[in-house]
Amino acid sequence: MKYSRLTKEQFDELHQEFINFLASQSIDKAEWDSIKLNKPEVAEQELDVFSDLIWEGVLSKAQYLEHFSKQHIFLFLANETDVNSIVLKAMAPEVDFLTKEGLQWLSDNMFTENVEMKIGKKVFEQDRNTSLFELIQQGAFLSDGQLYQQINQIIES
Repeated sequence: MKYSRLTKEQFDELHQEFINFLASQSIDKAEWDSIKLNKPEVAEQELDVFSDLIWEGVLSKAQYLEHFSKQHIFLFLANETDVNSIVLKAMAPEVDFLTKEGLQWLSDNMFTENVEMKIGKKVFEQDRNTSLFELIQQGAFLSDGQLYQQINQIIES
């Protein structure tokens, strides 16, 4: 398995897609029930293959990721061969970017000495999708890129 198995909630959301996936392998409901009962290891493999297919599709389309922690915000723009990053760090220890107040503080202090901003670029050391998946495993999530674009636009002007 290249990525990780989808959660039960994710499988529930993708129920119809999973049915189509099984159908593409000529597996109907009766046969799937039989496989789950009599060959659980084969059922596990099917779940893993489906999970990897879903992850591959999602990661291939992914462009922006964000990761928030108490004192840092990491914003990523994933290109074909590299990832651009904007890292914001609160220099005031009482600030918590995980709260609404912390984000308001960021808005009020963005271009002061209270916020350290670093811009970077890193070439993917391995497969692009694997690299993005690792960011997700570390707590990043896919985003619409609005925050990245806003800050990048200000930096460039």
